[in-house]
Amino acid sequence: MKTIFELKQDMATLGKQIQKTNNDITQKATDPTVTAENLRQMQQSKEDLQQRFDIIKTQHDQMELEQKNSLAKGSFSNATDPTQKVIDAKAELIRKTMAKEAVSAEIYQALGDNDASGGSKFLPKNVSTDIIVEPVAKNPLRNLSTVTSITNLEIPKIAFTIDDDDFIDDEDTAKEIKAKGDTVTFGRHKFKVFTDISETILMGTNTNLVSTVEANLQSGVATKEKRVAFATAPKKGEEHMSFYDDTVVGIKEVAGKTMYDGIINALGDLADEYAENASVTMKRSEYLKMIKELANGGESLFGKKPEEVLGYPVEFCDLAVTPVVGQFDFSHFNYDLNALYETDKNIKTGMNSFVVTAWFDHQIKLASAFRRVKITP
Repeated sequence: MKTIFELKQDMATLGKQIQKTNNDITQKATDPTVTAENLRQMQQSKEDLQQRFDIIKTQHDQMELEQKNSLAKGSFSNATDPTQKVIDAKAELIRKTMAKEAVSAEIYQALGDNDASGGSKFLPKNVSTDIIVEPVAKNPLRNLSTVTSITNLEIPKIAFTIDDDDFIDDEDTAKEIKAKGDTVTFGRHKFKVFTDISETILMGTNTNLVSTVEANLQSGVATKEKRVAFATAPKKGEEHMSFYDDTVVGIKEVAGKTMYDGIINALGDLADEYAENASVTMKRSEYLKMIKELANGGESLFGKKPEEVLGYPVEFCDLAVTPVVGQFDFSHFNYDLNALYETDKNIKTGMNSFVVTAWFDHQIKLASAFRRVKITP
């Protein structure tokens, strides 16, 4: 059985065919070379198309009425619990978008948005506090980096200065600020996240609908964040987002004969103010390989936490081709408050997608707060 969205598309296709046939009849009716029999055949073809259109429209109107009646039962306006009201509002936003209907201001207000575009709360800045189920993909930097949602954000690189000093203790930091300036301005880089929604999920409970869509959207966002932050060949205009970029960011490399030596040397090369709150981001496979080498046939190290082995916390990321160490507070993701919601047909799967267009930027506020590990056996 076709979905309501497929019926809409069929009606649009038949409508165009009917219009084309009608134009052909009008044009050829004045042509003396066209026989009356040909005109009757064309008229019959138009009537057949119109009959098909009417049948599909009847099915569409019936399904649409049933859907509206079903959605009315789960309307968010009946909820008294604040948390449930937000869930119901998000469910209504999804369903209205999928049905290509206008989203009311009441829904945006329930989501905490009062501006004309609204709905920006749908992509929360803190995943753990605003999502019902955990996303499939995660960005480990979410545990370390700064994440905000502020339009036209501009911040100082250094949080404070001393009024009777004209220098910064760390030489690398002083050189960087002199070369690049003492403020960071966040830009707007557009990206889209798609999540396919089946009729079963769309017609299900508000909680299941919102949890499914949010988990999928957050997985897409997490994947995008990881890709730009650990891109070895960043897209044009996104070079400044990557820890591995040497053209704009230029994080210092520190070498070691082994992975362990390289990480320890890199951590030791950090200035004290960065080393105190430093972390390590690396591939899990590289970490396990390093532990195997350090254990030298024993098993005692395999049961220890990474911070017990290295003395610093470790976050694992499959895209970290070489370890990055440093104070990840200086890695900052910022999302623009505006977001657009659309629906799109996935021609590969036949599913209908809920699409969020958002704008964000990742700034490495101080390259001197980080080091990249290089192995030189």
